[in-house]
Amino acid sequence: MAGDDTGGRLGEEFFTPGTASFTEFLVAHRPGLLPMRRPFPDGVRAAADRFPHGTTVLALAYRDGVLIAGDRRATMGNLIAQRDLEKVHPADDHTAVAFAGTVGLALDMVKLYQVELAHFEKVEGIPMTLNAKATRLADMIRQNLGQAMQGLAVVPLLAGYDPAAPAGRRGRIFGFDVAGGRYEKPDFHAEGSGSPYARGALKKLFRPGMPRREAALAALQALYDAADDDSATGGPDLSRRIFPRVSVITEDGFERLSETETEELSHEMVDQRRSRPDGPGATP
Repeated sequence: MAGDDTGGRLGEEFFTPGTASFTEFLVAHRPGLLPMRRPFPDGVRAAADRFPHGTTVLALAYRDGVLIAGDRRATMGNLIAQRDLEKVHPADDHTAVAFAGTVGLALDMVKLYQVELAHFEKVEGIPMTLNAKATRLADMIRQNLGQAMQGLAVVPLLAGYDPAAPAGRRGRIFGFDVAGGRYEKPDFHAEGSGSPYARGALKKLFRPGMPRREAALAALQALYDAADDDSATGGPDLSRRIFPRVSVITEDGFERLSETETEELSHEMVDQRRSRPDGPGATP
């Protein structure tokens, strides 16, 4: 590793038997490389307007698997820090993670989580089960508790396709709290400051067995409602052509909807809002 005087040779720690967890390897041998470290002395809190924060992300099950989406805005207090942030990331072929909270820590946590899953599969020869992936992510969040208590919280949202689940329920969603609590969410869930409004919209629009296009429109409608009531959530920016990120996970793996498809669906949704500003009613 960087900083070691080994003449380019691997250190003894690489040949010491251990677990298949890359995170536990770092905890034992290079804890300084972990993103989940307490950055301030006790009693010091991070100012809310000094670090970019991201919201809002959501997921919903649909006919072929699970859909996960997020707006693109990051804020620092009352300022827009970034308009095109990527909040939805593939974790492996059949799992995706999205985040709300402190952007820098969240991105580091996502990268570490991607390595964690890949490392386990290389060592064990098989991928983790979806339940194990959710538990491992909860453990990583728990390691960040010190920073969360100082104002640097990260709250991920995990979605995956589980071939071991019963047919029709293979798209699964997990939410978490800042202490690492893990909660499976049936049908749909949202995280971030705009999540109450997004969940309210999904409560109206969700129905079991939705086709992909209908599920994507429901996600966009929910993010639009979140942006309508929460200033930290960004709606579709038609002039800059910045639209929410929408991805699906099915038996075939992770797929991000193309810019063209997302733009088309966003324009369709905005056109609908011109005649009905409060959005569509509940699905019969």
